[in-house]
Amino acid sequence: MRHEKPRLLASAALALALMAASTAPTLAQTPPTAEAPKARPWMNPALDADTRAELLLKEMTQGEKLTLVFGHFASNGDWINARGDINGLNWKQPKESRHQSAGFVYGVPRLGIPNQWQTDAGTGVASQAGDNPRQRTALPSGILTAATWDRTLAFAGGAMIGKEARLSGFNVQLAGGVNGTRDPRNGRNFEYGGEDPLLSGVIVGEQIRGIQSNHIISTVKHFALNGQETNRFTLSSNISDQAARQSELLAFQFAIEVGDPASVMCAYNRVNGVYACESDYLLNEVLKKDWGYKGYVMSDWGATHSSIPAANAGLDQQSGYPFDRSPYFAGALREAVDNGYVTPARLDDMARRILWAMFDTGLIDHPIAEQVTDTGIDFDAHAKVTQADAEGGIVLLKNTGGLLPLSATAKKIVVIGGHADKGVLSGGGSSQVYGRGGNPVAGMGLGPSGFPGPLTYYPDSPVAALKTRTKAQIVYHDGKDIKSAAQAARGADVVIVFGTQWTGEALDAELKLDGNGDALIDAVARANKKTVVVLQTGGPVFMPWLAKVGAVVEAWYPGTQGGTAIARVLTGEVSPSGRLPVTFPAALDQLPRPKLDGDPKDNNLRTEVDYNIEGAAVGYKWFDKKGYKPLFAFGHGLTYSSFGYTGLTATAGDRLSITFTVTNTGKVAAADVAQIYVAAPVNARWEAPKRLGAWDKVALAPGESKTVTVSVDPRLLAIFDSASKTWSIAAGEYQVILAKSATDPVSMVKVTLAGQKYDVRGK
Repeated sequence: MRHEKPRLLASAALALALMAASTAPTLAQTPPTAEAPKARPWMNPALDADTRAELLLKEMTQGEKLTLVFGHFASNGDWINARGDINGLNWKQPKESRHQSAGFVYGVPRLGIPNQWQTDAGTGVASQAGDNPRQRTALPSGILTAATWDRTLAFAGGAMIGKEARLSGFNVQLAGGVNGTRDPRNGRNFEYGGEDPLLSGVIVGEQIRGIQSNHIISTVKHFALNGQETNRFTLSSNISDQAARQSELLAFQFAIEVGDPASVMCAYNRVNGVYACESDYLLNEVLKKDWGYKGYVMSDWGATHSSIPAANAGLDQQSGYPFDRSPYFAGALREAVDNGYVTPARLDDMARRILWAMFDTGLIDHPIAEQVTDTGIDFDAHAKVTQADAEGGIVLLKNTGGLLPLSATAKKIVVIGGHADKGVLSGGGSSQVYGRGGNPVAGMGLGPSGFPGPLTYYPDSPVAALKTRTKAQIVYHDGKDIKSAAQAARGADVVIVFGTQWTGEALDAELKLDGNGDALIDAVARANKKTVVVLQTGGPVFMPWLAKVGAVVEAWYPGTQGGTAIARVLTGEVSPSGRLPVTFPAALDQLPRPKLDGDPKDNNLRTEVDYNIEGAAVGYKWFDKKGYKPLFAFGHGLTYSSFGYTGLTATAGDRLSITFTVTNTGKVAAADVAQIYVAAPVNARWEAPKRLGAWDKVALAPGESKTVTVSVDPRLLAIFDSASKTWSIAAGEYQVILAKSATDPVSMVKVTLAGQKYDVRGK
């Protein structure tokens, strides 16, 4: 979602003026009147969620149903009243809402339906900018969690931020970013799960499952094909049904199956010309009918564009008014139901889905306190969770001559740049978590003054963490003067340069480091060959200096304990075990669209983005198809140990089953990510030569072995037929490839599969 001043058109003013009187009570800042409680059979926890929702729905008035489908922004902002199109509403956040938070929906006290308190949540309990932001634990960025390739860490991180949300007074988290990385320049890639539908869907699904273990609702977002930030409110993502089902939609399908999110947040963009939040294809056909989704669809903040079309197309809840141009699901929806343009049955369905979500997650049975404090949050324990996540997702990209881990005999280590003496970088926008201890770079003039800023660091300094872990003299240089930094690097046993790339919502990014980052690294590496580069980026960047440096570590945005995690990896307290969830391209002309579509200076440009260029061949699949050599491949990552693979076998059956043995052949304990890719015969008509079929992350002591068995979901072996809505596996001989990355196969076997068909849900 966004929390910025929305686009405005004067044409909306007249409609709003006509609606102002009728909608004011619905928009009012007073809740429905409470009545004395009576017998409530729907409160029986022994009943299933469907039965309870139906019992409760029968007791609701039309006005009470309408209350559930309309959400308010839960923060004050001068821009709202200054924008001039809300007709003297004099917007104030609902008094029952939490300060500086994302949203609020009134409940129905007489029936025991609680308020919905909504928080932004990509990496933790976020806060709106203002005088008193809540300070909470920040997980690493979503792309780092995906880089762990670790289901357990993903669940643990979700459970932690879900617990903080509950203890902070929120029962809805706007988490679960699963948009595929079609373009590495997308400014929100740092929030998401990477380019592969299986990896992204499973990891984000596990995080959702962790959040909802706290009896609160999590979304999965942004549904769908929200592939760039440039012109994100108006662009149309154009793609065939088959290609979408085999790429982004498959990622969402996996995330929903794994995480069972109680809500889906529809996206800003259009899909094949229709706004995602009023797309009958996305919401009714794919999500609710084909996948059998039982939860509710909420809009992103400012993504609702109509009353009747949106409601009939499957949108169940308008979120965050007044971000939208009109309160579409307030008085206008009431009138549409009264006049038959939206049927009473459809309004019932909207309310029923919200009630089902509340019962299914346990939100009603485990209510949030009306008044909350943060006294119950164990910040020390939660810091350990985020640190483990960071350590699991930091990727060692290059390590020439064993430059890392840092030698215990080093006497002088020079650390340069990246504000590494202050802390670690965070991505910007609505997902911004304000860390405990404040922002150590506040007031330094970094980043934009407004949204998606403020540019934020978490006060866990890599320099301070290194000083506690080495006997070497640690010297810090800010890197602002390149010549001076190069001079400081000469004579050091090791030099560590921190390169940063700040990305944020509403902005797409160049694939380069901020400021003079590339020139700084180049100069330092010329002065001292023993140069280690630590990157804190939102996604891939080019590395023109790569051949000159000894080691490169991708630390992404590593969260609250990121400085400690980086230091532990650099010193060898932990062996790096992250693997890339995205392909790092070597040049722009390797991308399906070397020039990004649209114009960031024209917010009203209704640009058309042709995703049929690559179709389902996203990321490593596109590179395979075109024969391009990436800078670093999907799945790549080094450790301080070595691993051997033996005994690869593949067995066809109800599911393709694969067994192999992994052995730690090195001298230190480490974790390996063994990846299974499958290559199809020509008659299978796949979008690319191979697909990721499965993986397992295995932690082993030196000399230890483990036999692993994984299975491949049939949808990953099939193509989707839009006419019959079936997944079809072509008969023939397939290659099963055991690999260290998408470009680093270790061994392979052949297996013959029979032709098979599965329904739209892969059954």
